[in-house]
Amino acid sequence: MFFGLTIEKLLLIGVVAGLLIGPERLPRYVESLTRFVKRAKEYVTTAKTRMKDEMGADFDDVDWRTLDPRQYDPRRIIREALLDDAPVPTVRAASAAAAVTSPAPFTTSRPASAPFSNEEPPPFDSEAT
Repeated sequence: MFFGLTIEKLLLIGVVAGLLIGPERLPRYVESLTRFVKRAKEYVTTAKTRMKDEMGADFDDVDWRTLDPRQYDPRRIIREALLDDAPVPTVRAASAAAAVTSPAPFTTSRPASAPFSNEEPPPFDSEAT
């Protein structure tokens, strides 16, 4: 059905519109409604054609049902995320990975609380800039 409207509802809307608008103006309104529907259909067809042209051959391969936002239930997504057992890295593996991937911090010969002197330049970290 068209947006959930049944034939009976459409017929009732037509009868009420005919009574409210009146028999003199009803043909004019029906004609303008027909033009509007034709223009809307042409607009949708043009947009669909442009979308196909811009997306290329991949447009026909898209499964549009998987992109339907109505299928996403936040409760289901959270439940699946909580029930999914993600691998937990061990302490030894995490520290070994950190030692391999992180560069050695810059070192200085002075204590951290001592102020800089004019002879010794402040430490420079080349990876930070």
